Amino acid sequence: MIFYLLVAAVSAIVTFGLALVIVRLSNRYRLYPRIRERDVHTRPTPRLGGVAMFLGMAVAFGLASQISLFSIVFRDPQTVLAVAGAALLIVLLGVADDVWDLDWLTKLAGQIIAAGLLAWQGVQISTLPIGGQTIVSPYVSLSITILAVVLVMNAINFIDGLDGLVAGVALIANAVFFVYVYFLQQQAQTEYFNLASLITAVVIGACAGFLPMNFHPAKLFMGDAGALTIGLLMATSAILVTGEVDPGLIAQPDRLNAFLVGAYIPILLPFAVLIVPLLDFGLAIIRRLRAGKSPFSADRKHLHHRLLDMGHSHLHAVLIFYAWTTVVALGSLAYMFVPFWWTTLFIVVGLAICTIVTLSPLSRRKALEAVAQTTGTRDENADVARYDQLDAAADASALSHAAADKPEESLR
Repeated sequence: MIFYLLVAAVSAIVTFGLALVIVRLSNRYRLYPRIRERDVHTRPTPRLGGVAMFLGMAVAFGLASQISLFSIVFRDPQTVLAVAGAALLIVLLGVADDVWDLDWLTKLAGQIIAAGLLAWQGVQISTLPIGGQTIVSPYVSLSITILAVVLVMNAINFIDGLDGLVAGVALIANAVFFVYVYFLQQQAQTEYFNLASLITAVVIGACAGFLPMNFHPAKLFMGDAGALTIGLLMATSAILVTGEVDPGLIAQPDRLNAFLVGAYIPILLPFAVLIVPLLDFGLAIIRRLRAGKSPFSADRKHLHHRLLDMGHSHLHAVLIFYAWTTVVALGSLAYMFVPFWWTTLFIVVGLAICTIVTLSPLSRRKALEAVAQTTGTRDENADVARYDQLDAAADASALSHAAADKPEESLR
C-alpha cells in the first residue's frame, strides 16, 4: 500500500506543478478559447489541464517501472505500451478539440481507434463473472470492450461542465474502486502489484493534484484531453480486473453477502462508481435522439445545468454530485464488508438525503409562489421571479436567440 501511495503522491505533485506552469503560460499568451453559449463560467479560462494530468501520470508510471515490486506489472510490456499509446492518442485528440473544436465524428473515430488499440493488445472483456466465469467469443469480446471504453470516456466527458466536478467525482470513484481491487486480491491471494491497481493509483493522484487548480472558481480546466483520458483509464482498470480472480472465493459473514459478492459486485461496482456520468450520458443520448439531433451534439441540458437552473449554487451543485457518487459507490463496496441489511439501509437513507437536498430549491420556490398567490402583491411576485432560476435561464436563452436573429438590434 505504501508504494501505491508513493506513486499517487508523485502523480499529484507533478500534475499540480505542471498545472501551475500551464496556467501562467496560458494567461500570458492568451491560450484559452472563447466562452461558448452552453458554458457556465463567465471569464475565459485555459483548457489544457489534461496535458498536466497526463504528464503527471506518465512520470508516476515511470517511477513505478523503477520499483522492483512493480516489476510484475511491466513483465508484459505490450499491455503497458498499449495503455500508454491509447492515452497519448486521446490526449492529442482532446487537445486538438480544445483548440480547434473538432466535429463529433472525428472525435468518435479517434476514441474507437484508442479503444481498438487496447483490445488489440489484450485489454479485453473476455469473461463475465455472472454466477461463475462465462467466456465470450473473441468477436463479442472485441466489440464489448470497444463499446465499454468509448461509453465510459464520453460519460466522464459529458459531466465536465462545472468547476471541480470531473476531478472530484473521479477521485471518489477511483478511491472506492482501488479499495475493492486491493481487497479482492487480498482475499483471492493474488498479486498485490498489478496494472489495474497502478492505473487507479495514478489517476487518483492526478485528480488530487489537479483539483486545487480546478475547484470553483477554476483557474484551469482539464478539457477533453483530461476528461477523456480519465474515462479511458477508468475503463481500462475495470476491464483488467474483470475475470482476473474468482470473486466467489471471498468468504462473507452470511450467505446473501457471499452471493452478492460472487455474482454481482464485480459487475455492479464499476457501474456504481460511474453512476452520475452514466446517468447523464444516457439521458443526453435519449434527449438528443428524440429531438432528431446527433447524440454527440452539445447542449445546455446536462444534469449539472439542471441543478444550476433549479437554484443551486455552483459549489452546491458540485457537492451534490459528490454526495450521489459517494453514497452509491460506498454502498456497493460495503456489501463486501457489512451485512446485507445494514448496507441496504445505508444506501436507502443516503439516497433519500441526497434526493431531499437535490430538490430543496424547488420546495423553496413553491413556498415563495404560495406566498405570492396568497398576498397577490406585485413586489412579492417580483421576488418569486427573482428566485425562479428556471424562468431566468429560459429568459436568458430567449434573449440570446433573439439577439442572434436581429444582429443589428444587438449592437444598440
